[in-house]
Amino acid sequence: MRKLVMAALGGTVAGIVMSTQIAAPLMAQEADDNAAVYEQLDLFGDIFERIRKDYVEETDPKKLIEAAVNGMLSSLDPHSSYMPPDDYQDMQVQTRGSFGGLGIEVTQEDGFVKVVSPMDGTPAAEAGLKTGDFITHVNGESLLGLTLDQAVDLMRGPVGSEITVTIARKGEQDPFDVTMTRDTIKMTAVKGRLEGSTVVLRISTFNDQTFPNLKQQLEEKVKEAGGMDKVSGFVLDLRNNPGGLLTQAIAVSDAFIDKGEIVSTRGRNPEDSERFNATPGDLAQGKPIVVLINGGSASASEIVTGALQDHRRAIVVGEKSFGKGSVQTVMPIKNEGAMRLTTARYYTPSGRSIQSLGIAPDIVVAQPAPQANAEEDDTASSASHMRSEADLRGVLSNDSMTEEEKKQAEEEMKRAADAAELRKQDYQLAYAIDILKGLSAIAPEVAEKAAQDATEAPAPAPQKAETKK
Repeated sequence: MRKLVMAALGGTVAGIVMSTQIAAPLMAQEADDNAAVYEQLDLFGDIFERIRKDYVEETDPKKLIEAAVNGMLSSLDPHSSYMPPDDYQDMQVQTRGSFGGLGIEVTQEDGFVKVVSPMDGTPAAEAGLKTGDFITHVNGESLLGLTLDQAVDLMRGPVGSEITVTIARKGEQDPFDVTMTRDTIKMTAVKGRLEGSTVVLRISTFNDQTFPNLKQQLEEKVKEAGGMDKVSGFVLDLRNNPGGLLTQAIAVSDAFIDKGEIVSTRGRNPEDSERFNATPGDLAQGKPIVVLINGGSASASEIVTGALQDHRRAIVVGEKSFGKGSVQTVMPIKNEGAMRLTTARYYTPSGRSIQSLGIAPDIVVAQPAPQANAEEDDTASSASHMRSEADLRGVLSNDSMTEEEKKQAEEEMKRAADAAELRKQDYQLAYAIDILKGLSAIAPEVAEKAAQDATEAPAPAPQKAETKK
């Protein structure tokens, strides 16, 4: 017994000696690293004092420090930044669904301000700004060399005041000016409508109201259609949705997925990783879903799209999404401001990251450019109309149809005409509705089995990720 104890003790002592031998150089290296950091901080202090004493004009020390902090954060990635107290308060108001401005989501690319998407019903949308536009000047002042927050500050102003921005657009030879009037932006997160037997849910942002709005609109439109049995399917329109709150993206995904993973986030440290799973229940009751996306669908929009696509719960239609696959955490700091810091990447249920890649739709459908002259388009449409038997003079009537059948035929012709009109106005949405019509035309038992398979299909096996306790 004594030998065993001694052997154990000897092993312990040896371990302590070895640890000391290894730890010594590590501690020395850490001390050297700390010394280098303090030297750099001394350099910052020296430059700060030189600017205060010797710059050609008197400076505001507070603004200098804020600019230095923002420069440090913005050098990390396009989405990390410093928010002064006023900006932080504005952001808190925005997540509640009402704020003042142009209604435009922007990012920075190669030093230029790039439009992610204009928000529905806002001055930016009404003025015709598009995803991918670059804003080069505000009221004649160049934005080149400014941080994103500085550029956004130039675009802010009192409600009712005018602003002129200069736009560089792909396909346009020269930049052009767009004048807008700043307004109070009241965000309705979800708008629903019926298109025949299809419920269309337009989700424009992910704020505190998104999931409650979605549930309310879905229930109202299903009731308007005459009940779930009368609904052929749902379209979730996420085009030009710049994203928002991660919690709301999870709630919206969970609304249509019964079980399995929705999204996982992985940070620098494995213990900070999290996985979010669905809970039982499907607001659509297994009905088919089409998700519409485009280049303006970003962040939270991509989380929802990726979850529904990986679970085979929806068909994704449109164009490749924006490709923002990172999570930002807003951290309040001492001066009542905050910093927005990228703290994790997110992954879809199958374990894929869409960072800088975006989500590819299952069916690629581009939105045609609007016709330059609507009258010419109508004339061309009329000229191409093929004559039928019903157009001939003195045509025989159909004596096999009852009055009820004639009425039904007229209603079907009207629905076809409405569908043709929608195809002119919004080709992508019309395409999505056509898919749902095709699915509803399948024999009821086949459609029911397809819906059941879509709901009960096992979630794809995710890649390894630690779950935060």
